Amino acid sequence: MTSTVAPPRSRPQTPPSTSLRNGRLPAWVPWALLGATLLVVLAVFAVIALAAGEGLNVAAWLIVSAIAYLVTIFALSGIVEGRRKAVDRFVTGLVTIAFLIAMVPLISVAWTVVANGVARFDADFFSMSIRNIVGEGGGALHAIVGTLLITLAAAAISIPIGLFTAIYLVEYGEGKRLARGITFLVDVMTGIPSIVAGLFAYALFALFLGPGIRLGIMGSVALAVLMIPVVVRSSEEMLRLVPNELREAAYALGVPKWATIAKVVLPTAVAGITTGVMLSIARVIGETAPLLITAGFTASMNYDLFSGRMQTLPVFTYTQYMNQGIPAEAYIDRAWAAALTLIVIVMVLNLVARIVARVFAPKTGR
Repeated sequence: MTSTVAPPRSRPQTPPSTSLRNGRLPAWVPWALLGATLLVVLAVFAVIALAAGEGLNVAAWLIVSAIAYLVTIFALSGIVEGRRKAVDRFVTGLVTIAFLIAMVPLISVAWTVVANGVARFDADFFSMSIRNIVGEGGGALHAIVGTLLITLAAAAISIPIGLFTAIYLVEYGEGKRLARGITFLVDVMTGIPSIVAGLFAYALFALFLGPGIRLGIMGSVALAVLMIPVVVRSSEEMLRLVPNELREAAYALGVPKWATIAKVVLPTAVAGITTGVMLSIARVIGETAPLLITAGFTASMNYDLFSGRMQTLPVFTYTQYMNQGIPAEAYIDRAWAAALTLIVIVMVLNLVARIVARVFAPKTGR
């Protein structure tokens, strides 16, 4: 008995395909087209600049290059891929360019502050005040302490009020006239100028302590007025995102409403609420006008919110830049260093908020 061995099957060979024949541009084409557009427009602007005897206009070069790229990629994609894909590439390029344009001022501000503020980022700046300092030297320790104390007190005032207001609007006041009135007032408070909040806090304390009073707690009250509407709106939206099924499951187990809110709703929304709180702090930590009216200006250390004037970083930056002495560079350097310190504080607070949100967020894994 003989057995025959079947010959091995040969895989069908597919002819090499070209992306252009398949109606699809290769992945490298948009990048190559962008680079070619930048080079061609740069050459044109360089010739114009040499003929006029002027420098290269970088902003105009980038703007014309972006417009030329959008037109070119739209036309090329329309020929190869069809109108639908061409419109998609055009919109994608438009969105990307808009993002880059939005990033330009942010990067520019950050770079300017870092470049000018790092010169005075030394030990003296964080360990000394400017009491009895004329000219060079000194630091902003009194302003850093004042900023942290006033902002902490403002957060202690505004966060409970804003959070409890949001809980009432979502959990208890649905459809009620009082809730609609509160929502309207919160929307109005969101847009009030910061100077109005400072005048309100000053008038409130002047009724009891007399005119001309300046206290750190007055600045905290002014900042709390600005923080409350932000905390209310952000917390309200986060609470509304909690699924009703979680509330109904707790009610079905006989859990009272207050315990459901405390044990189910708030832990579920804690990440979003924390982000909203940090947004409100970032909103007020750089305010200058209300603190000039309420907390005033001082060159000395003050750890007591209820006694005497208190310095803050925004006011310190303003006064150092506006009241320059001799040499003027020393005052300007202190102003830039204070601005950089303020940015670093906001960044650290945001990092802490992200860590807190991640630690206390409900675990979804099993």
